[in-house]
Amino acid sequence: MELFCEKYNEKVSGENAQCNHPKEYCKFRTACIIHFMGGEEGSNDSEGGSKEGDTMPTLQFDKGNGLLPAIVQDFETKEVLMLAYINDLAWQQTLKTGRAHYWSRSRNKLWLKGETSGHQQIIKKILVDCDADTVIYQVEQLGGAACHTGHRSCFFKQVSEAGFETFDEPVFDPDEVYKK
Repeated sequence: MELFCEKYNEKVSGENAQCNHPKEYCKFRTACIIHFMGGEEGSNDSEGGSKEGDTMPTLQFDKGNGLLPAIVQDFETKEVLMLAYINDLAWQQTLKTGRAHYWSRSRNKLWLKGETSGHQQIIKKILVDCDADTVIYQVEQLGGAACHTGHRSCFFKQVSEAGFETFDEPVFDPDEVYKK
């Protein structure tokens, strides 16, 4: 897996990624996927304390009874692809692997997006809101579709006077992809 440094516009191998950019200079610390993946050199803080941007954000899972919303956007276009929920386990797996993991409320289990369809989501950037109770995953959507219905986005319907109208065509046939 390759990781991308926005500051220096460079790709690095995920297996041995190290962020060598000075913490006091790098304004991308909270958006840097290398930083999120734990690939940073040891801290220079002599007091052992941490400042904002120096440590992994702690999400407020208690606010949502253990689940928080994760809005998923295409990294390039910023199109909203889906909304799902994460718990601490899904959050940790996402950070560890660089691939989007969620908590399935219907199946009550951890879910790697695309584990059945192959349409995985590669994390490019993670944004955390001011209350630390919602995240935005900006992703590279593999396979062209995020929705289990075969559509690129889960938001393929719009409200009209006639009710819900579908305005997008499926990218794949879900009956073929999810054969049981």
